[in-house]
Amino acid sequence: MGLAIVFALVTLLAGYATFSALKNKNILGIIFGGGTFLVIGWFTVMTVLNHGFPTAH
Repeated sequence: MGLAIVFALVTLLAGYATFSALKNKNILGIIFGGGTFLVIGWFTVMTVLNHGFPTAH
């Protein structure tokens, strides 16, 4: 449950960083931010699909 939340937060921050790097025309930031967004975003999707949505107790 907590892993999916952490992955989602990292994905959102990487998306923001990539957008910021695009605005500033920072090529290295675009590469690393975009790569992080894609890889951790994929981990987020697969974690939610395999373990389901976080539930409240």
